[in-house]
Amino acid sequence: MENYISEWHMSPALSANGFLFLTGMTGAGPDGSVDPDPQVQINLAFERVNAVLKEAGSSFADLIEMTSYHVGLRDHIGLFRNIRDKYISEPYPAWTAIEVAGFVTPGTLVELRVVARAPT
Repeated sequence: MENYISEWHMSPALSANGFLFLTGMTGAGPDGSVDPDPQVQINLAFERVNAVLKEAGSSFADLIEMTSYHVGLRDHIGLFRNIRDKYISEPYPAWTAIEVAGFVTPGTLVELRVVARAPT
């Protein structure tokens, strides 16, 4: 995720006041390519969140809040919920799902923004 810093001038995550704030993670591959399959994109978005949480010493168990942004929300919300449930557990994080018109990378269907407890 070096390009986040070098090209976009943003951090994959920052810790502040006991919380870890992640930049929005999409299902775009490391080379910027986007698979048209929603399942592939949603899985990859969650895996990217997982990678950032691990790097920071946290996990999905530390999630407090998740906001998911969707192009075609109703087309894949069931799939999204099934995949999400593989990563989260009780106590479940707060969650808001928002329909959007599009993202910077064409073809992107989902972006995840999360807040987690920072490691102690």
